[in-house]
Amino acid sequence: MNKVTKIIATSVVFGLLPFATVQASPDEDLKALQGFFEKKFPDVKDGDFINGVYAIDEKSREQWEEMEEMPPYELAVDEGKELWAKKFGNGKTYADCFKQDLADIRVAYPYHDEDKDDIMTLEGAINSCRKDNDEKPLKWKKGKLAKLSAYIAFEGRGKKIDVKVETDKAKAWYEEGKTFFYAKRGQLNMACADCHVYYSGNMIRGDLLSPTLGHTSHFPVYRSKWGSLGTLHRRYGGCNKQVRAKPFKAQSRQYKALEYFEAYMSNGLELNGPGSRK
Repeated sequence: MNKVTKIIATSVVFGLLPFATVQASPDEDLKALQGFFEKKFPDVKDGDFINGVYAIDEKSREQWEEMEEMPPYELAVDEGKELWAKKFGNGKTYADCFKQDLADIRVAYPYHDEDKDDIMTLEGAINSCRKDNDEKPLKWKKGKLAKLSAYIAFEGRGKKIDVKVETDKAKAWYEEGKTFFYAKRGQLNMACADCHVYYSGNMIRGDLLSPTLGHTSHFPVYRSKWGSLGTLHRRYGGCNKQVRAKPFKAQSRQYKALEYFEAYMSNGLELNGPGSRK
């Protein structure tokens, strides 16, 4: 048992993590966490957790709904559509890499690649497509990659998240992501779960903390703070900085595992990306 796992196991013994036990299966974790939030926020309608803080705060929701009438990511989606159709130097396009119908692409990610024993994210698949067609990879956090991801996400709205954890290798990745989510880090000694489970719905530095359910459903996101569109791993890096921990690189093993875990925890919820947030 490594050091981080010991921390989680000790927390379970003392009742600090009532629904996050080391021995629980992914399905048990899912039912327990979703049940926790149903009790914590009983007024939230089924499936509305995909809207983050706007599902739990009426005043914020009103402002957000007004913003959604002319969403700040709209232009990025249009640019992503143009990038999707643009031919590579060899005459092929992204559609030659992604064999699903366009509306079915976003919901296919993230998934565990058993042969490579790796987690494939949508952004990872986009850059893999470019590499296979002798094109340079795009930057991971924003720009063209985020715009392509936004277009694909927009076309896949309404599909229900259905991440699979079926093999021992996949379970190991899931457990790694779960460990990351519940482990303390940084000078502030905080875990993802501190903000987005235990203290979700509370205020911190003028911001309302969102429930973890639905976290992956609406990315990429246009944040007013950024003034641009950004990927999920860009947001992970920002969270790490906020607790004064050194962030990992986008598409690092740590963040891919975290995305895999969080996406599984949102199984059954609808995709509604791209999104807009404060």
